[in-house]
Amino acid sequence: MTLDRQLLLLFLLPIPIACIAWTVTHEEVFREPREWCAARSKSCANVYQRKFFYLFTCEYCFSHYVSAFFVAITGFQLLFDDWRGYLIGFFSLVWLANIYMSFFGRVRLEIKEERLAIEAAETKKSVKTISRTGS
Repeated sequence: MTLDRQLLLLFLLPIPIACIAWTVTHEEVFREPREWCAARSKSCANVYQRKFFYLFTCEYCFSHYVSAFFVAITGFQLLFDDWRGYLIGFFSLVWLANIYMSFFGRVRLEIKEERLAIEAAETKKSVKTISRTGS
């Protein structure tokens, strides 16, 4: 695989990795299983069991497993055509997927802040309108 193709895949593959990792660890659709895993990660007797269940609550941890899956199904390698290429590719995908998730989290936070500011301004405007009309 050419270096150009490797770099293209390096920036494209983390998109679905980040999407899956974020959805499983943050979104409402997986809330109940995530809460169950969070409880199990605190209550299991064995360390390896606690760590296994914890990975479903942490986007960074979960992104490693999703990246490993994507490397396995795509055969993605970076820079080398042997095991080193898989290793470098794997950690590069994890790193970029987490950058994408950090960016997405920041954008969501800014959107939420803007919505709250708009709601506060509309509420303030409504209160002023009501107080002027004497209702």
